[in-house]
Amino acid sequence: MKLLLDENLSRRIIPFLQENYACSTQVVLVGLERADDKTVWKYAKKHDFTIVTKDSDFYELSLVFGYPPKIIWIKSGNTTKESIIQLLNDNKEKISALSLDKDISCIELY
Repeated sequence: MKLLLDENLSRRIIPFLQENYACSTQVVLVGLERADDKTVWKYAKKHDFTIVTKDSDFYELSLVFGYPPKIIWIKSGNTTKESIIQLLNDNKEKISALSLDKDISCIELY
């Protein structure tokens, strides 16, 4: 599974995710700095990414447009990069299950 981190998550997280989520990236690294959410959504869909975000915008898009892409909504509030890395890596099984479940568009991680 490839993750596309929203602009609200640091691109410095990416190297620490590669073991569990090869080919993951962040929106700035693919030229989508300051792109609107719909543009990021279309990019994720076209390139088979799961979007990781800290806000509700992409979840709301999934309610309107369905999926793919699927969404990982991090709801841990303000936290460190290390905590985000640990959260994503510790939930690898749950995140992998998301990609296989045809009935779920979004998971929330705390």
